[in-house]
Amino acid sequence: MILDLLTPLFGTIQPMPKRISLKSLLLISATAFFLAGCAVFTGNPVENEAGQALSIDQLPAQEDLPKFSLQKSRDGMPEGWSFYRIAPYKKNTIYRLENYQGRTVLSANSKTSASGLAVKLRPRSAQNLWLQWEWKAVGAMPQADNADSQHDDAPLRLLVAFDGNKSKLPLKEKLTFEMAHLISGQEMPYATVMYIWSGKSAPNTVLSNAHTSRVKMIVVDSGSNNLGEWRKHERDLVADYKLAYGEVPGNVIGIALLTDTDNTKSEVRALYGDIELLRKNIK
Repeated sequence: MILDLLTPLFGTIQPMPKRISLKSLLLISATAFFLAGCAVFTGNPVENEAGQALSIDQLPAQEDLPKFSLQKSRDGMPEGWSFYRIAPYKKNTIYRLENYQGRTVLSANSKTSASGLAVKLRPRSAQNLWLQWEWKAVGAMPQADNADSQHDDAPLRLLVAFDGNKSKLPLKEKLTFEMAHLISGQEMPYATVMYIWSGKSAPNTVLSNAHTSRVKMIVVDSGSNNLGEWRKHERDLVADYKLAYGEVPGNVIGIALLTDTDNTKSEVRALYGDIELLRKNIK
């Protein structure tokens, strides 16, 4: 699933050598969303609210993440967020703004599906930058196992894309970037940190993608623990990036969310509260 996650921003995927996994390159290419546009993880173009395809150049970079709580309940995408498909052959997760317990939240209903929402941001330093959000998993996913690529689904995911110096990457990663660029027509982000509600892995576990070292998952909630409860998280992006990659991060360039059940062929409902980037003056 994770590699499926990283390629919606870019055009139709072309045939590739049999030795290279299509699913892997879908996910890798999807990360390019963060750097070049806002259709994150599929070979399909991003769409506007009316379902019309947009070119990446039409996607404006934003200063802030639009809040769900300030919008009215309705079907379709929230204002300021762009829809992305994982792949044309996958079903779409249904997102809608919902009045829930007196406030507007984003609900995600996934039935053997995988698609998400994303925001392209104006690059900003990660220094003293924190990601804060609330989410709720309504149903458990007992078959999901994020350490196993064949069962890598999650009721809730948040992705943060970072820029960086790609010239210092190992040759294998450079070749992966080149292949993703050939497939999608866009550049991959230097690195992606993905916060997840995992099926089995314990909180604070860092999971690597099976196909590229440039995508790391950090577990913040797990299994049935705290199921049905609002969970509020506040994460230091520099500290988490160092935990995942062992180096200081570059600029933050995009945020995306995803609820997916395509690998486990299951069904789940989840809720996202407001997602914010906060600059803290640490003394």
